[in-house]
Amino acid sequence: MYPSTPPETGRDSWPDNRPGPAGPHRAPDPRGHPAGPDPRGGPFDGPRPSDGSRPSESPRPSDAPRSAGDHRSTDASRAEAAARAEAVGDLDEQDDDEEELPPVPIRRLLSVAIAGFAGLVGVGLIFGAQTAGPGARLPFTMVVFGVQLLFILAWTMATRPPALLLVAGVSVAAAAAADAAAVLPEVAALGPLGYVAAGALLVGVVGQLVRRADRARVTESLGATLFIVIGVVSFATLIVLSRIPVGTQAIIVCLTATAVAVTVARLTDALLPWPRLAPQVPRGAAGVVLGAMLGTLAAAILGSYLVPMTPTRGAVVGLVAAAAAVLADLAVGYSEAGRQMAGEPPTMWVARHMQGPLGGFALAAPAAYAMSVFFL
Repeated sequence: MYPSTPPETGRDSWPDNRPGPAGPHRAPDPRGHPAGPDPRGGPFDGPRPSDGSRPSESPRPSDAPRSAGDHRSTDASRAEAAARAEAVGDLDEQDDDEEELPPVPIRRLLSVAIAGFAGLVGVGLIFGAQTAGPGARLPFTMVVFGVQLLFILAWTMATRPPALLLVAGVSVAAAAAADAAAVLPEVAALGPLGYVAAGALLVGVVGQLVRRADRARVTESLGATLFIVIGVVSFATLIVLSRIPVGTQAIIVCLTATAVAVTVARLTDALLPWPRLAPQVPRGAAGVVLGAMLGTLAAAILGSYLVPMTPTRGAVVGLVAAAAAVLADLAVGYSEAGRQMAGEPPTMWVARHMQGPLGGFALAAPAAYAMSVFFL
């Protein structure tokens, strides 16, 4: 049995005094040839796979021991990364603190005052509708025009659009033209009111293009003009409604439901503002729901006394008007909260709190016309 590895004799030593291979060797031949250098091969540069010893390998840079300076630089890098992460965390906490604003307190006396204002507007429009007749359209028209002026004042002073005087002037002209278009035609229709709104918007566009200052906010100014013009034209639909059959009864039912709904909603906010709809909006869900319900109930009661109304018709018409009014009033609250959170400076105090009720009546007016035409 021959050994599997060649003997150490005849090999040169390694540089570190270890024996190394002098050249290729072959195992002893069973035919009698001694083991020795392989005459067939040339010089051998390295150990054979069976040698079990490998040439020394140069150490890698990563395996070399680190000096004290390297340790110090690594510690400094780690400390810097930790400080940077801590700074980012502090910034995130500051952003969270800025986003979490304190809730707006509910001012009970202010809610009561707004409720009283909504009731007065409703009473004025209802009694003005009672004075309207075939030959006496002017008193109700004057009442509507006064409410339109309040609407223009409240929205222009609360939103403060660019070119405020231009927006207010176009809106006042649109209100007067809409009232005239509602009274003068022989046949009551909404077509002339649409022409008035389109003409007012066109005048607003031309006015914005003519003026030179602050042209960068033309879109904002045109949006405010369009909104206010639509609002004043919506009030003029009450004049058109008073000229058609069953129109006066529809005005009484719808405006009563609107006035009751907005008034009850605001009074409920003064007594029980729960649950809060949003921290920045001083309104409660209980007032919105209770106002719509009591407004519908009031319309149903009036429907049982007015001809040709019925309690069912009165309830349906009143529900549409009351829901539209309370939702418009609530939307105004969200809009005002958005302006405050955007950092806009506060505007006229009275105008800001007149927006909600006036917006509710402006939306209830075309709703009353639609219900009287398509449902009654």
